[in-house]
Amino acid sequence: MPNFGHMTTIEIPALRTFRPGDPGYDDHRLGWNRTIDLRPAVVAVAERPSDVRAAVLAARTRDLPLAVQATGHGTVAGADGALLLKTSAMADIEIDPTRGVARVGPGAIWTDVNRAAGRFGLAGLAGRCGTVGVTGYTLGGGQSWLSRTFGFAADSMVSAEVVTADGTMLTASAREHPDLFWALRGGGGNFGVVTSLEFGLYPAGRVYAGMSFYPLERARAVLDAYRQWAPDEPWQMNTAVLLLRLPPAPVVPEHLRGRRVLAIRAFHHGDDGRPALGPLLAAAGPPLVDAFAPRTFADAAIATNGPDAPPMANRQEFEMFHDLPGDALDAIVEAGADDSPLAFVEVRHWGGAMAHPAPGAGPAGHRDVPFSVMAVGPYPNADRSVVDAHLDRLRDRLAPHATGGTFLTLLTDPTRTRSAFTDANWTRLRALKRVWDPDNVFHLNHNIPPADSNGKALR
Repeated sequence: MPNFGHMTTIEIPALRTFRPGDPGYDDHRLGWNRTIDLRPAVVAVAERPSDVRAAVLAARTRDLPLAVQATGHGTVAGADGALLLKTSAMADIEIDPTRGVARVGPGAIWTDVNRAAGRFGLAGLAGRCGTVGVTGYTLGGGQSWLSRTFGFAADSMVSAEVVTADGTMLTASAREHPDLFWALRGGGGNFGVVTSLEFGLYPAGRVYAGMSFYPLERARAVLDAYRQWAPDEPWQMNTAVLLLRLPPAPVVPEHLRGRRVLAIRAFHHGDDGRPALGPLLAAAGPPLVDAFAPRTFADAAIATNGPDAPPMANRQEFEMFHDLPGDALDAIVEAGADDSPLAFVEVRHWGGAMAHPAPGAGPAGHRDVPFSVMAVGPYPNADRSVVDAHLDRLRDRLAPHATGGTFLTLLTDPTRTRSAFTDANWTRLRALKRVWDPDNVFHLNHNIPPADSNGKALR
């Protein structure tokens, strides 16, 4: 049980720090989404678990708000006047091929884990973007190209070393602090700072994967075929259908650069997934680029996602659906039309192993919901009105069909955090927050407020 009685004896630690005006301050403070302009009072860089503990205690004794950031992809709240704890330097990776597990520091990214595990024919339930941090992604649930096959990334967690709100350093697992372990598997960064994460790996020496492109005019037919095909999609297959504008990047064929196209993403845990894709490919017709092929897992992750986008200002909308009726499909097609300012609109099928977790699984996700729609619009300049109007229109068109639920690692609006959880899981998470962080130290995130003794939220 946390105990805060000794807090006044702790002094500010001698960590590597950056304050406003210092060289390197701007490099360390910014997250990936540049619409959030973090202005912390000080940035403290952790290089070992004891640094994390020292920073947590320093924030408590100085009465500073505390924010935690690794790669910055998951930053959703401001940190003005806060102590911003950076864990990106703690990027160690250990692969145990005998046990089939990986152990990583909080700064490790998926590209490096993919390469390290791939040497042994293994793979983690990696994020779609290789530069995303493993730990924050996993704590938020984590939906992978292998999640229909093996479940959420949070479901694969074996143990976590954690610094709690009172500076205690402990290990959470199924045997040690099992209530905290449950909360960490989908509850985000609300219950402590994870300094080491251990998670399961899966055999994936070769997979059949890629992202193939088709004329945009085939979008409506393919989306309709996808909606009908998805309920019978084999668990070995993980897919999404997108309407996107291809970037002017060298990896894109020259004649397609800057063009809006329809894309089918597929990731099959096996040598050949093309037969299973038959109905979608028939609806799509002749491809502009056929990129489905057997690949190593690390190469497949890059080929299926495309190049990672650099940090930018953007807005992201994400909703979940039990079904996608014709009006919803029409709205998606209109949102991704040739004149669209959006980077992409994606329809994704969930289900599979995500919907059938092992007993005792954590609070990640709405496991019974089969579809999601995500739309991302980059802001090209200070005038955001065109992008916002387009996304507002899509959101309003989809609202009558959406469940109202979301998924934590894909949610960018911190006012909707509750929507990422079932009612039962939300209630249990608030009760555990009262145990492990009663003062809501870890609140500059997708915050789960502690409950009072009657179960009522304190904040």
